[in-house]
Amino acid sequence: MVSLEPCPGDLEAIEIASRDEISGLQLERMTWSLAHAYENSPFYRQRFDEAGVHPSDLKTLSDLAKFPFTTKTDLRDTYPFGMFAVPREKLARIHASSGTTGKPTVVGYTQKDIDTWATVVARSIRASGGRAGDLVHVAYGYGLFTGGLGAHYGAEKLGCTVVPISGGMTERQVTLIQDFKPRIIMVTPSYMLSILDEFRRQGVDPRESSLAVGIFGAEPWTNAMREEIEQAFDMHAVDIYGLSEVMGPGVANECVETKDGLHIWEDHFYPEIIDPETGAVLPDGERGELVFTTLTKEGLPIIRYRTRDLTRLLPGSARTMRRMEKVTGRSDDMIILRGVNVFPTQIEEQILKCRGLAPHFQIELTRADRMDKMIVHVECTDDAADDGARAGSAEELAHHIKSIVGVSTTIEVHTPGAVARSEGKAKRVVDKRLKQ
Repeated sequence: MVSLEPCPGDLEAIEIASRDEISGLQLERMTWSLAHAYENSPFYRQRFDEAGVHPSDLKTLSDLAKFPFTTKTDLRDTYPFGMFAVPREKLARIHASSGTTGKPTVVGYTQKDIDTWATVVARSIRASGGRAGDLVHVAYGYGLFTGGLGAHYGAEKLGCTVVPISGGMTERQVTLIQDFKPRIIMVTPSYMLSILDEFRRQGVDPRESSLAVGIFGAEPWTNAMREEIEQAFDMHAVDIYGLSEVMGPGVANECVETKDGLHIWEDHFYPEIIDPETGAVLPDGERGELVFTTLTKEGLPIIRYRTRDLTRLLPGSARTMRRMEKVTGRSDDMIILRGVNVFPTQIEEQILKCRGLAPHFQIELTRADRMDKMIVHVECTDDAADDGARAGSAEELAHHIKSIVGVSTTIEVHTPGAVARSEGKAKRVVDKRLKQ
């Protein structure tokens, strides 16, 4: 694996500014953002008034705790444009979620917002080891999903050459990687595994590819999956974080030289960690739900947005801006199985421990005789496809899940390719309990 050393002279001054300088800038920008939201968004004016707070109540950064939270439900309730703080004609672009669980969440950007977004994504690519002139293969989905265009504009901002292939057409993905020889790939980690499968299906050694850096986001993934990808491709696997409601990809990113958590670009996004049950702000270092306030967004300022992602804040390392620990689950995709809290990433970690199992899986939840049941569908590898090997792998995985996670499960080991693939975010959990 190529060694990617930091180049401090190329960093923006804010990336290595003192904490006092960062905090001072945050207070200045937060004061503007709260006032902008109150004065220009009827939603926020009503919400602040109902809570009995005014932007002038912010004297210190800790005063932000006086202000109300924003949730995904708020965006759906104000569909489509009810939360914007500029006239619709002033928006340069609109994105939206897929809306698979209800009305889509709609977000909008002014031209200044687009420029800011490109800047933080460019910063993220650079932190991952990217440099001007690199060829970047963007396999995030394009369209209303923010991943593809967010990565695209950031790569161009950095001065890279972009291959905007989007998701899908996996055979073609491998062909273009072989022919164009990109140095960087930006894609969801679950789809990278599908690309890996296709390399192997074609008889091509992925370690001989041109890829040196993979920038993976849009879904939780584990350090065990990082190791799997890095070993398979002889490349660096780096985590990028973002969400449409706050900006899109590029809110935070790992630095390739440390890979010790994602540095939040705190000059544009102010993080808090709260207790998911009480909403109380927790000190740095304690695990809880991540909350973001935008500091510079014009089109859709977001105040104290509850991400539902579970993590903790840590001091800066490669940059002075604080880090967030790798997200290992969400408070709203947590499975409660017979009183035990389970996250899909915990199951993934146990699968990756088992020889003979591929990292493709799906969790099926059922209910029989008032008892919840978890079935883990997973695939065997090509060299462990006989009945005896599959039975042994199932027994081993069930043991790991029981001893580490604390729940009994049924394991169904399928032949290679049998578990549904994703060309975007993986659908890890199929919950059939409400239908039974």
